[in-house]
Amino acid sequence: MFGHLFYNDAVNLDYWICVKFIIDNIWLIGLILISGGALLVPVLQRRGAKVSLLQATQLMNQSKCVVLDVREAAEFEAGHIKSAKNIPLSDLSKRLGELEKQKSHAVITVCAKGTRSATAAAMLNRAAFTNVVSLDGGMAAWQEQGLPVVK
Repeated sequence: MFGHLFYNDAVNLDYWICVKFIIDNIWLIGLILISGGALLVPVLQRRGAKVSLLQATQLMNQSKCVVLDVREAAEFEAGHIKSAKNIPLSDLSKRLGELEKQKSHAVITVCAKGTRSATAAAMLNRAAFTNVVSLDGGMAAWQEQGLPVVK
């Protein structure tokens, strides 16, 4: 159809087939882009800093640091890091006032495997906490390495 406009018909014909496909399927392509973007939103929201077990223990030993355990009370009572403060993730937004005095201190958020703690870290960052990190691997990694747990 458009072969007479171009010097190399075969290459340009393939180009027009691609353009026609895109035009014919613009809604499908748009849907794919939107759904792909929607999948990235949770990842981008949880992009707070993570610390390894070594970095976390160094931070606890070298500075005034708050360890915030965001697991549920039953999980916390089964075993937690010494001096950790328990505020379940479901209550964190209502209980942020309890942490006001520690806004300038380092805060390490902890949960079972690191998912809830990343969400908690993002919440604290939005609440103007300046130095918030999430323990990579959570209490599972902590206990796996044989680090001390208080019951």
